[in-house]
Order: sequence, then structure tokens, then C-alpha cells
Amino acid sequence: MKKVLTKKVIKTIENEAKKFFEDSSWCHDWTHIDRVRNIALRLAQQEKADKFVVETAALLHDIGRSDEMKSKGAFCHAEISVQLAKKILLKHKFSEKQRENILHCIISHRIRNNHQPATIEAKVLFDADKLDAIGAVGIARDFLFAGYLKNGQLYTGREKQLAKTGKCYDYSCEDTAILEYEIDLKYIWKRMLTKAGKEFARSRHEFMTGYFKRFWQEVDGLK
Repeated sequence: MKKVLTKKVIKTIENEAKKFFEDSSWCHDWTHIDRVRNIALRLAQQEKADKFVVETAALLHDIGRSDEMKSKGAFCHAEISVQLAKKILLKHKFSEKQRENILHCIISHRIRNNHQPATIEAKVLFDADKLDAIGAVGIARDFLFAGYLKNGQLYTGREKQLAKTGKCYDYSCEDTAILEYEIDLKYIWKRMLTKAGKEFARSRHEFMTGYFKRFWQEVDGLK
């Protein structure tokens, strides 16, 4: 596909994708998509992945997220996003291989399902999406998500204890930003699949762990 045509397709898909975020939560709004795209394209450059596939997948990977959040996690947003993306992709002249790869990127970008990223493009999107969950932006998004919950609290003091149970507390009254860190965010850097993703994750992880260490020091009146 020629470069000019590629840009046109990307712009069209971007406009279509934006419609799915008109009433989204702030932690999973269009700025998340834009950041993931920016990170993914940078990783794609370093990993020599197909940028067209990566960018398209990044734009569409969370178009089912708003519905999932409204249902309080009743279904997997990646699965819904794939179904919605299929309809959008069929409007454009993607090759069958490109279309299958994009859909694979979308279904496998989520940690909490049984689909593992098998292509370099899927691994790039996986890493880019996870990188936006850690570091300075990741911390901000973590607290935004906790605030989205009707029973959202700053902290309960039970986070470390609950994290040891290995259970999922999403959308429950126990689901604080601190618990999300203890259960998930502190381990994300270990899950990176690409060399470039691992390099990005290192500094973001260090910043984030420093923040949460300081958080408890302030709670205890030590700082």
C-alpha cells in the first residue's frame, strides 16, 4: 500500500475509532490510545515491525473498553474490540495477512485472557499498552481508575495482605489504586516481550516503585 494511501487509511480509522471514546472513562480515554500509538510506533521502529499494522492495531485495540467498564468487567474488552475492528477493517483494502495480524494484536494485547502475542507486531502493541500503565502516567491512570469506582478509596491499609491472596478485586470496594499496584503494576516490567519494551519499562518501573514507597512513608508520617 502506497505511503499516501496508508496515511489516508490511518486517518480514516483514527476518526472511526474516536467515536468509541466519546463517553469513555478518563483512565481509558482517547489520550490513552494516542500515547499507546506513540510508544508502539517507537518500539516498532526499533524492533523492525510493520508500522502500518502496529498503528492500526493501536488505534483499535480498546474500542470495546468503554462497554466493558460500564458492565464492570462482565466481559473481555479485547474480544469485543476484535469484533468491532473486523467491521472497520473490511471497509479498507487490507490484505488478509495484515487484517489477521491486526486482529491478533488486538485480542492478545490483554494480560488477562488466554491469547499470547505471537507476531512481533502483537508483542510491540502488548508492550506499548503495558508501558502506559506504569511510570508517571501509569500512576495517574491508576488513581483515575480507582476514582471511577463508586466505592473508590485512596487506600484501605489491606492492600499488601489482599495481594497475597492472588485474587482479582476489580470493580469491588477493595479495588484501590494501591491494590492495583501491589497485584499488577509492580510486576509489569517483567512481562515486557521486546528488547525495546524492556528498556522503556526499566526507568518507568523505578519511578513508579519510588512513588509508592514514598506514599506509605507519608501515610506513616515518616516523610
